[in-house]
Amino acid sequence: MQPTGLSKADQAHQHVLKGITTGHYQPGDRLVLSTIADELGMSVVPVREAIRRLQTDNLVQFERNVGATVTGIDPVEYRHTMETLALTEGYSTAQCAPLVTQETLEKARGINQQMRALVAHDFAPEKFTELNEQFHSALFEHHQNPHILDLVHRGWNRLAALRSSTFSFVPSRAISSVAEHEELLKLIADGAEFSIIESAARNHRLNTLHAYLDHHAKSTTIDF
Repeated sequence: MQPTGLSKADQAHQHVLKGITTGHYQPGDRLVLSTIADELGMSVVPVREAIRRLQTDNLVQFERNVGATVTGIDPVEYRHTMETLALTEGYSTAQCAPLVTQETLEKARGINQQMRALVAHDFAPEKFTELNEQFHSALFEHHQNPHILDLVHRGWNRLAALRSSTFSFVPSRAISSVAEHEELLKLIADGAEFSIIESAARNHRLNTLHAYLDHHAKSTTIDF
C-alpha cells in the first residue's frame, strides 16, 4: 500500500469501511483479519483495531465460532440513526450558517441543481444520495465542532452500510428534498435566526425518515 499519512489502523478502517459501503462486503459476510492484512500489506494488529472501531459504529459484529461479520441494519437501527442525524445535522447547519460564504451558497445551489436534474431525468437513487451528502457537507464541513462532525460522519457511515439509498424505496421523496434544500439555502442567505435554521434542517432529515417508515409500514402490511 502506498504511504498516505494515515496510521495503518486508519488505512485498514477506510479499506474495510469502503468495502462495506460499496457492497463488496455484504451483511453476514465474514471478515477474515489475516486476509485483509495480507491485502493491505500489514500485520493483523491494525486490522483488528479497525474492526473494533467498525464494531463501535455497529457496522461489524462478532459471532462465536465465526469471528467478525458485517452487520445488516434493520428499520429500528435506521430510525435511531436518522433521528440522531436530524439532531446533529440540524444543530451543525444552524451553528455554521453565519459562516457560510456566498461562494459556498453557490456551490450548494449547484449541487442541488444536479439533484433536481437527476429527479427530472434518469433518476439514480445512489447518485442522488451522494449529491445529497455533498450538499449538506458543504454547509458545515469546514467550520464545525469536531465532536459534532464526528457524530454526523458516524451516522452517514451507518446509513451507507445499508448499501441502498432511502430514495430507492421512496423516490417521490427526492422531489420534496430538493425543494427543502432551496428553502434551507434561502434561510441561510437571509440570515435567519439559529432556531429557524436548526428546525428547518432537522425537519428536513426527519421528513426523509418518516417517508421511509411509511413505506416500510405499508410493505409490511402487504406482506401479511
